Amino acid sequence: MVCDITGMDVSNASLLDEGTAAAEAMQLCHRQNKRRKFYVDIRCHPQTIAVVQTRANYTGTLVELKLPREMDFSKKDISGVLFQYPDTEGKIEDFTGLVDRAHQNGTLVCCATDLLALCILRPPGEFGADVALGSSQRFGVPLCYGGPHAAFFAVKENLVRMMPGRMVGVTRDANGKEVYRLALQTREQHIRRDKATSNICTAQALLANMAAMFGVYHGANGLKNIARRVHNATLILAEGLKRAGHKLQHDLFFDTLKIQCGCDVQEVLSRAAQRQVNLRIYSDGTLGVSLDETITEKDLDDLLWLFGCESSAELVAESMGEETRGIFGTSFKRTSNFLTHQVFNSYHSETNIVRYMKRLENKDISLVHSMIPLGSCTMKLNSSSELTPITWKEFANIHPFVPLDQAQGYQQLFRELEKDLCEITGYDKISFQPNSGAQGEYTGLAAIKAYLNAKGECHRSQKTYCVIS
Repeated sequence: MVCDITGMDVSNASLLDEGTAAAEAMQLCHRQNKRRKFYVDIRCHPQTIAVVQTRANYTGTLVELKLPREMDFSKKDISGVLFQYPDTEGKIEDFTGLVDRAHQNGTLVCCATDLLALCILRPPGEFGADVALGSSQRFGVPLCYGGPHAAFFAVKENLVRMMPGRMVGVTRDANGKEVYRLALQTREQHIRRDKATSNICTAQALLANMAAMFGVYHGANGLKNIARRVHNATLILAEGLKRAGHKLQHDLFFDTLKIQCGCDVQEVLSRAAQRQVNLRIYSDGTLGVSLDETITEKDLDDLLWLFGCESSAELVAESMGEETRGIFGTSFKRTSNFLTHQVFNSYHSETNIVRYMKRLENKDISLVHSMIPLGSCTMKLNSSSELTPITWKEFANIHPFVPLDQAQGYQQLFRELEKDLCEITGYDKISFQPNSGAQGEYTGLAAIKAYLNAKGECHRSQKTYCVIS
């Protein structure tokens, strides 16, 4: 599914999250050409940039934040470049020139992108990206106050043996029957150490399967319809905002608008509070709005009202002409087919998809069939009852960036869990940052290094530490 949508050759079985995937892409670039500098487009998501910079601190990589036009590859000392498509402000840009300049000087190109957008947008594999990565949250996975969300990671064929995470290969068993198995087992640092592709072995299996089943259920046509609906709603909102006297920072977008208000920003924010709408507030005083597949006509009416537009969404849509076709009227429109495999074209009713999942379940191993092998953490530790909360709206539908006063329930859970864990372990404080055992190791090493730096012992090497996670 990921290969088809991104236009890449090979994909792994998921990673932890988008920020981690970007950091892994940075390290893949270094493994490929041994260079220590890495460019990051300043318009990537802030949380992605933060994770990349943190990882770079402990791998000896120099990360430089620049706009594409400022990036100089002529010294042949840049291992890779990372950009967002569409970017964090919603802008869709042609990166073909950047890709060509990078490749001419031996630099790899990494594209952080959005699976839903790529259903109607030209995929990164078609304009030369070497790595495509991002979050699969858009494919039926709840926001859950920030995660967990499975990340996708896809590469060109020549980079397959440098790719982090788990790979599934096709082989044949003793009876000649075609079977699938995990391949490329050089991924973990305790197995191959410096030759390992990553120290992260966790694949977000539940979330990756949810996203995959979302693709199976909807198929290419269903996904394109969802993407068109989101994009058309954004076009209607953009038209209404322009008529109300506001200015859009970007002309071409998928689902996100950056708005320079034609009126007092505080007036807009006050109206937003009345309708219980959260807006992104940029440091330059502009406002951001992002839509998703849950958008309704009433939601659009509310957004238009809080920006002072007197027309309803219906009236704006009726008066829009052919010239407001957005992506569909540009060269960025996707023309290639995807998800043509039979599995994505067979189970488009609830009855059929449930029967298909039951057939897959019957192929799996469980405690009613056998003992679970040591190491299969997900299988032996996660009961069905523990997975149920993913369906509870109180947990599932909270955006990670809502103000703290809108997430008091989560804050209470964090405080109580922290207290319990401190009592159990006998420690004074704990960190919720790690998303896996491997991330726990990174976090532990970072904490030790920060402690030594604070003591003025910056010269001590982190390679001598041992962390039990």
